[in-house]
Amino acid sequence: MKIVVNLDVMLAKRKMSLTELADKVGVTMSNLSILKNGKAKAVRFSTLASLCEVLDCQPGDLLAAEPAETQEPK
Repeated sequence: MKIVVNLDVMLAKRKMSLTELADKVGVTMSNLSILKNGKAKAVRFSTLASLCEVLDCQPGDLLAAEPAETQEPK
């Protein structure tokens, strides 16, 4: 199973830039970019809570589980 971060979707819905979100949440642009691009290995609950508060959403609006891609045997 793969966890997908839908931060870009919520930013578009709220008509907010990544820079504006970083300022309001108190997280660096680079860390938010890593999260947005799906490169993050973990996210603190406090950061997730702050993102949800600023974006007026639930954690499930930002995170989704997708089946892992299966590779065909060689």
